[in-house]
Amino acid sequence: RMSARPRAASQDSQEEPDDEVVPYSDDETDDELQSEDDLDRSEDQLPEPEIRPTPAAGEFEDGSGVKVIRANDREYCNQPQFQKKVFLCIKKSRYSGNAIKTYKYNVLTFLPLNLYEQFKRAANLYFLCLLILQIIPQISTLPWYTTLVPLVLVLGITAIKDLVDDLARHRMDKEINNRRCDADILLLSSSNPNSLCYVETAELDGETNLKFKMGLKVTDERLQEEDQLARYNALILCEEPNNRLDKFMGTMIWDSQSYALDLDNMLLRGCKIRNTDVCHGLVIFAGNDTKIMRNGGKTRFKRTRIDILMNYMVYTIFALLVLLCAGLAIGHTYWYESIGSKAWYLYDGLGYSSSYRGFLSFWGYIIILNTMVPISLYVSVEVIRLGQSKFINWDLQMYYADKDTAAKARTTTLNEQLGQIEYIFSDKTGTLTQNIMAFKKCTITGRTYGETNHHWNKYADKKFQFEDHFLVSCIRSKKDPQIHEFFKLLSLCHTVMVEHKGDELVYQAASPDEGALVTAACNFGYVFLSRTQDTITILEMDHEETYEMLALLDFNSDRKRMSIILRFPDGKIRLYCKGADTVIYQRLDANSKNIETTQEALDIFANETLRTLCLCYKDISQAEFDAWSQKHQAASVSMGNREEALDTVYEEIEENLLHFLVSVQNEILYEKKKKRRRLRLKKLRKRFTNSTNPPDSNQPVDDWEKEKRQEDFVDMACECSAVICCRVTPKQKANVVSLVKRYKKAVTLSIGDGANDVNMIKTADIGVGISGQEGMQAVMSSDYAFAQFRYLQRLLLVHGRWSYIRMCKFLRYFFYKNFAFTLVHFWFSFFNGFSSQTAYEDWFITLYNVCYSSLPVLLVGLLDQDVNDKLSLRFPKLYLPGQQGSLFNYKNFFISLFHGIFTSLMIFFIPYGAFLQTMGQDGEAPSDYQSFAVVAASSLIITVNLQISLNTSYWTFVNFFAVIGSIAIYFGVMFDIHSAGIHVILPTTFTFTGAASNALRQPYLWLTIILTVGICLLPVICIQFLYQTIWPSVGDKVRSLKNRKKKKPAFQRGGRSRRSAYAFSHSSGYADLIASGRSIRQRPSLNLVLRLMLKTRN
Repeated sequence: RMSARPRAASQDSQEEPDDEVVPYSDDETDDELQSEDDLDRSEDQLPEPEIRPTPAAGEFEDGSGVKVIRANDREYCNQPQFQKKVFLCIKKSRYSGNAIKTYKYNVLTFLPLNLYEQFKRAANLYFLCLLILQIIPQISTLPWYTTLVPLVLVLGITAIKDLVDDLARHRMDKEINNRRCDADILLLSSSNPNSLCYVETAELDGETNLKFKMGLKVTDERLQEEDQLARYNALILCEEPNNRLDKFMGTMIWDSQSYALDLDNMLLRGCKIRNTDVCHGLVIFAGNDTKIMRNGGKTRFKRTRIDILMNYMVYTIFALLVLLCAGLAIGHTYWYESIGSKAWYLYDGLGYSSSYRGFLSFWGYIIILNTMVPISLYVSVEVIRLGQSKFINWDLQMYYADKDTAAKARTTTLNEQLGQIEYIFSDKTGTLTQNIMAFKKCTITGRTYGETNHHWNKYADKKFQFEDHFLVSCIRSKKDPQIHEFFKLLSLCHTVMVEHKGDELVYQAASPDEGALVTAACNFGYVFLSRTQDTITILEMDHEETYEMLALLDFNSDRKRMSIILRFPDGKIRLYCKGADTVIYQRLDANSKNIETTQEALDIFANETLRTLCLCYKDISQAEFDAWSQKHQAASVSMGNREEALDTVYEEIEENLLHFLVSVQNEILYEKKKKRRRLRLKKLRKRFTNSTNPPDSNQPVDDWEKEKRQEDFVDMACECSAVICCRVTPKQKANVVSLVKRYKKAVTLSIGDGANDVNMIKTADIGVGISGQEGMQAVMSSDYAFAQFRYLQRLLLVHGRWSYIRMCKFLRYFFYKNFAFTLVHFWFSFFNGFSSQTAYEDWFITLYNVCYSSLPVLLVGLLDQDVNDKLSLRFPKLYLPGQQGSLFNYKNFFISLFHGIFTSLMIFFIPYGAFLQTMGQDGEAPSDYQSFAVVAASSLIITVNLQISLNTSYWTFVNFFAVIGSIAIYFGVMFDIHSAGIHVILPTTFTFTGAASNALRQPYLWLTIILTVGICLLPVICIQFLYQTIWPSVGDKVRSLKNRKKKKPAFQRGGRSRRSAYAFSHSSGYADLIASGRSIRQRPSLNLVLRLMLKTRN
């Protein structure tokens, strides 16, 4: 929550909520941020201005929350009271330096830290233990290289990927740290009059218009030269580093005088200085202590749902493996007790008991059946994700030519999560909109105007679109004084700065609304020319006038209005005011005219989605102003509750006003209507308690009530059509995301374009940055980046959906092929006395996942698509399986398990039956172990490669080549390692000499292989046919719609070469839809729930 600072009671405060008391949903998403309660205490405990050259050390140990800085004295901050203990007796400064560090490794730590992180992954640690077991002769049933080769491959590829990612972080850190001082700075003086400094705060608040900061009068007068700056020795007492972008409080003590400091004196990190040649300042916060970095939040390690589920499945496989091995070990114990110990030809002279032999058999089977936990799974997943990321980077339909910016996948680990997004949280200004305001219509004394041209005005903006010839004639004739006052108010009541570039005027406004109104006045002949600290000069049609500015009552989110008090050249004093209709109407004089007609115009403008603004004025006598001015001066220098005092004084003068009306429109250029059909949005109006209650009454009394209110908040939001959160801080944005993640267990995506969106982007499961007008902070913290909001549709509905489907299909098949491969050993155990004998040749076990079955499934994971991109965008219902997680879950896992069990049964028992009492054509029996291993392995390779062919939806030449090539590689390698030549070189390693050539020259065994493959694939073909015809999926229906051929028309017109353009441009009508009756039925809900959080500006 933000601090509940009491405000002055105004007439509208009884009905409007206190915007300082924001919702308490402060789930701490950033552990390193100071608690808001501490911030409140630090503000309350900020010392009164007094001379304190050196604070006592105790003030820093008791949590007083005060930071002390002495100008031009670096050693002052190195005193012991400014340090904190890091480890044992090692201490460092309590405050950050200006350098940042985001990299993870250096030259010395890369290898140990990277290996440590990789072995935190359960599968890698498991295979390391397995490798150690294989070195033990008593239990080793497979050569050590069968595990070492895949393990080194996995660790090496992952390490290279991590190294490349970290080198990119090193380059980014070096680029940022090589910049000039980027910190929160106290502005002392500048080259502009009154030490004004113009800044662009797009990275902080999303606003691209210029704002101005101002140095103190005393520093402006005394700190312009370098020697003066060198002698500057003031003591600064201010708040501790915190994340509040909207507030700063401090005191400067210089030459026995105290001066109040606030946010208007600060240049925050992330601001860009404009139209200012030179400025001088004092660093207050640096590095990670700056306000924008405090709003950045922690960098979180993000994992996809599939990653988490995959780990649990690996644990499940490991549990099954232990159970199988334990069962086989028990079987070997009983077998050796009853049979093995009594067979003289099995005597080995070791003297082991049957129980001990069973114990050794357990570990032997752990080694043999280790492929149930696939080590190549993780490296294959990394390769697929890398390829999917490249496809995002190469997508020309997400390339923005105007800025030469392509989409960028900044991470390679989250692609499939893009296909499971349930809630979207979006920044508004600069993301959904371009924050461009245009003057559209106005109502003056009850009459509405619009549409005119401005060729008569040399200062007119060529882009200005407002057409009303009658209004122009009224202005030029000068007959209507109310119209004259209307546009004079627009040209005078503002805080806009003007820059002259030749004959062109360039306005720098604090908000796009201000810029639109001043530009409108300029186009109608009331041209704002210049301003000083005390005067404003405008051109009123054909003559120039200068007005003395007596007071400026600035806008804030509570007042919802701004006013200016001017002395006219004839001595008359007038107050001009503009603001929201809700606050202006409450301050109108009872004799104001045209209130009803103006209210009707307001309603019409609101229905046209125009943003409305009311203008009003009143004349003030000299005596009334003198009395008010004294009160204003006293409130301006008040050290306690200064803002409250000023608000009270403003209320006194802003009464009994006469009014007009004006409207501007916010042009949403990024969002398209068709997009709204794709992503369904939900809306929320925040609930506040009565603002007349004390602020603390809104707060929960304990953690349980806080938890309950947060849950109710989320439940209420999810019942609405769209969620709109107004005037929220960066941390509060992240808190809303955290609440949805916590209570809905949903996959979230945040998208924004400014530094104020970084925390939200880091908190969500997926963070998307837009490289817009607000700098690169959001992009640097994001997982994905592009230049336009509209590309989010393609990122999710095309790349996200494809990535999810591909990954699910890959994992289902990968588990299947490993079960089918490994469980053959299990069935073979029942025929070899559970003696840990392998069913295949050793090199086949080593190369199965590396060479023989990896490429086809990798290509499916990279290239497969059930429907093309156009259909993916056209039918958003295709996105539903990802949200529901229906393509990969424990149900699919067990289906793959049982499918693998079935295949392994066929792979073992069909050749086993075929080898019983069999005679080859040469009169010899081929029923030896090596021939059986060759036939079983050949059947397996052909089966699993044809199985992936049945699962492939999108065929290319590469897929065809991969399937045929994998089978060909298997036979080529098998004949090589079974040859006599390689046996002569390494006789103990290659022991299947001549087995392949001997077995595969028998037609009977080829028929056995064909029969085995056919029986394995036939049920799959039948089940797929039944599902596509009886229970088709959404993808099946869309594909059938695509493949449906259009009937030729029964009648064709004569063959004229020239045809109407209408025939080419007009699309087919809706006759079929109307005739079917579907157009009058209720449209079925697609349940595509992608939520949206919008940030609005006042």
